[in-house]
Amino acid sequence: MVEIDGESLSLEDFEAVTVQGADARLAASARERMRQSREAVERALAGKSPIYGVNTGFGDLATVRIAPDRLRELQRRLLLSHAAGVGVPLPGAVVRGMLLLRANALARGHSGIRAEVVERLLDHLRHDLLPVVPSRGSVGASGDLAPLAHLALPLIGEGLVQRDSEHVPASQALEAMGWAPLDLQPKEGLALINGTQAMTASVAMSVLRGRRLARVADLIGALSTDGLRGADTAFDPRIHALRPHPGQMASASNLWRLLQGSGIRESHRVADVRVQDPYSIRCMPQVHGAVRDVLADGERRLLIEMNAVTDNPLVIDGETILSGGNFHGEPVAMLADFLAIAFAELGSISERRIEKLTNHHFSGLPAFLVEDAGMNSGFMIAQVTAAALASENKGLAHPASVDSIPTSAEKEDHVSMGMTAALKLARVLDNVEQILAIELLSAAQAIDLLRPLRSSASLESLHGTVRRVIPAWAEDRWMSPDLDNAVGLLRDGLEESLSTLD
Repeated sequence: MVEIDGESLSLEDFEAVTVQGADARLAASARERMRQSREAVERALAGKSPIYGVNTGFGDLATVRIAPDRLRELQRRLLLSHAAGVGVPLPGAVVRGMLLLRANALARGHSGIRAEVVERLLDHLRHDLLPVVPSRGSVGASGDLAPLAHLALPLIGEGLVQRDSEHVPASQALEAMGWAPLDLQPKEGLALINGTQAMTASVAMSVLRGRRLARVADLIGALSTDGLRGADTAFDPRIHALRPHPGQMASASNLWRLLQGSGIRESHRVADVRVQDPYSIRCMPQVHGAVRDVLADGERRLLIEMNAVTDNPLVIDGETILSGGNFHGEPVAMLADFLAIAFAELGSISERRIEKLTNHHFSGLPAFLVEDAGMNSGFMIAQVTAAALASENKGLAHPASVDSIPTSAEKEDHVSMGMTAALKLARVLDNVEQILAIELLSAAQAIDLLRPLRSSASLESLHGTVRRVIPAWAEDRWMSPDLDNAVGLLRDGLEESLSTLD
């Protein structure tokens, strides 16, 4: 069980709830803070001053005062009008992340919202009754308005939810659960949709995937190095101590240890025809390590955002209501862009190793890693696929955060494009996963072609894991199923080998 207090949510907590199905509960301390901030809103409403989004319109309509007897209806209409997203729905794990992060942000007690509203968000999470949230429609300021409006619609009995793999009207689902739609109080609708939780949830899911891929890349890169009869010299820890970037040292340590005891390495240690290996082999610690460092820095910034208050206006010290711009997604947008650049590079250097493995002029192995080449094409087009994916990533890595387009009659005149950046990052990781899967199969095939030589114990274990699922290539067969199975191994099948890595 993960306790939500708005201040201490970790990535491990996020993964436990969104991926592993752990329960999330609202902390007692959060309830008290929320009660105090709600009372502050009600006191402010008793006065005559305009309060943005509480007794005024929204965006460019902020100068329009709303009559007291229409304030609740204002919040309902806000959700309905702002639920204007389009496109394929966000994945279930991302929606679960949105529910968790929105509840966590509101639990800080600066949003003037009742605890029962947050409880309903957690109810949807607990019962996996997920709102259907279209993926397109956010420019990242004022936060993720459209996605969060779709997330909040079921609370008032509107919109769609996913139940038993089907999309059904929320009103029908609530009735089946015995839940009454919520009657939102002044400010509560605005508090639900003003924030960065769609982009942040998406980036958090990508960071969790990226953690694994960064380690998998070392594992596969070591297998490729031995398959290419590369040297382990460039991974000597004494080299990397002279340039002690943490990620570089960790990656070099992994590569060095994985290759120790390799009979393949010993077979060419004295009569090595290559003085130095290509950069895609020799500079793996520098490239893989740089990705690790970007990821580590990104995790630190992501944790700040996961525990931040990002709606507007905010209740400060349980009394003062201030308008600001914490909803602006620039920190998350830049983070997503930088991660996309980093992981595009991880895919790019992997593709170069695939090319070296399939290029018999360099590797000395049978052309395209298959006997009877000509009659067989082997891994020829698998390398082409990797090249296509690596090239696509170059376009996806163009930063979204350098773009902006004015909205809301230019009241919102600079936006972050954070959701665009988050969606592109997820696509980059999809492509990198596929590229690494192709490299894994290519490297395993190279090891087969070097028999009777044996690799290190660690790499032979990795090779054996692959071969228990995907047989070696003796002649051409349908390649796609093998690639799918290799992706499955990357996602959930290399635990024994990964447990040996930093």
